[in-house]
Amino acid sequence: MVSTGDSAPTFTATLGTSDHEDFDLADRIGDGPVVLAFFPGAFTPPCTNEMVAFQDRIGEFEDAGATILGVSADSPFSQGAFREEHGIEFDLVSDMDGDAIREYGLEMDIPDLGLYGNANRAVFVIDEEGTVVYDWVADDPTNEPDYDELLDAVESA
Repeated sequence: MVSTGDSAPTFTATLGTSDHEDFDLADRIGDGPVVLAFFPGAFTPPCTNEMVAFQDRIGEFEDAGATILGVSADSPFSQGAFREEHGIEFDLVSDMDGDAIREYGLEMDIPDLGLYGNANRAVFVIDEEGTVVYDWVADDPTNEPDYDELLDAVESA
């Protein structure tokens, strides 16, 4: 699992829109801190709460120079609808093949819900050099990160 002090694994995927735009994390590193927020699935209550909480505080993260990226195994279409329904202005990244989820050591299954290969809830802050300067991984995927602690990490990056 990726942790503080590691070089952040870069990955390619698709932005969560209906336009199928390519995404490359390497293109986002170097322009201020990057907040990678992995979440299990769009339209689920805990994930909605988390992404809306990031949206509610987007101004604070942007003032600190950060870029927020939500990452899940959902399709780009689902993520686009999720963004639209909840007014999410930051990018969501569709990792349907699970490469990023596995690279960060976050793959989990929730058999009771018929979900396999989803991301556990986790947040990583990556500095301008591509180093992970903060990591948080949920013990239970229904938990949310401490947003004040996360913002402090971003401001220190």
